Amino acid sequence: MFASHRFTVRRRALAAAGTAMALALTLAACGSSDDSSSMPGMDHGTHSSASPSASSMGDMPGMDHMAAAGSGLSDSQDGYRLTSPETTLASGNPAAYRFTISGSDGKPVTAFALEQTQRMHFYAIRSDLTGFQHIHPVMAPDGTWTADLAALTPGTWRMFTSFTPDSGGGKGKDLVLSRTVTVPGSVAETPLPAPATTAEADGYTITVKGQPMSGMAHPLTVSVSKDGKPVTDLQPYLDTYAHLTAFHEGDQAFAHLHPTTQVTGDNGGPDLAFHAELPTAGNWRLFLQFQTGGKLHTAALTLNVG
Repeated sequence: MFASHRFTVRRRALAAAGTAMALALTLAACGSSDDSSSMPGMDHGTHSSASPSASSMGDMPGMDHMAAAGSGLSDSQDGYRLTSPETTLASGNPAAYRFTISGSDGKPVTAFALEQTQRMHFYAIRSDLTGFQHIHPVMAPDGTWTADLAALTPGTWRMFTSFTPDSGGGKGKDLVLSRTVTVPGSVAETPLPAPATTAEADGYTITVKGQPMSGMAHPLTVSVSKDGKPVTDLQPYLDTYAHLTAFHEGDQAFAHLHPTTQVTGDNGGPDLAFHAELPTAGNWRLFLQFQTGGKLHTAALTLNVG
């Protein structure tokens, strides 16, 4: 009986010690969770439990730094920060959006690598995923960029900057930073079109084949036709035959789907291959840009990702 009693006491002591150790590890993990985004490979395709509140704060000018890195919804990442004096823009007329990318030293970055023939890709999208604009802004010698926007409709807009530093600690790394602006006026929200595999643009029909899964790399094929016939005269645009960008419904998370079809002259199409890696399930609005006869076309469709 005495031996049994000692065994029971010892077992309870060990269990208590194990519980204390587990609690300590849990508290330590909680205390270090804010550093997870600085770990290589841990800031892409992941979302914390605070994501919904972060995305809602992203609609408030000046609060974008609280969004999760890796989705393009933050104004800072890896020591780089997007700043802009513009928090509101007028509706109905072309507008200039001025911004600066600063490095970890707080100074404006002026050295950027070419990415698909450009040193800076700039995107504007309204909160309901309408009004897509893809612009290549101009940089002044002091590092201030100016993006000349077409007329904006009232609502909340997110301005994305996509670039690769050519100097500093982030040299060679692709980064996407964004901020929001408000366009005053009466807002008329447009419901997101239902998921579809085809879309029309300027007489062309776009067909998307493939079913990406969230957090996984999947091939995606886009076919271009006109009047029921395959299109084979796609011209190079940004060093590819088509540029494909996606935005997630609800939080406007950004994704660039990289083309894998090799450019061989003014005879692209009808099938174009893309590397699709969309981090979050749900509906994504895809914008495909392609060029024929010197004219740029933009087609849009909704893709559901499981």
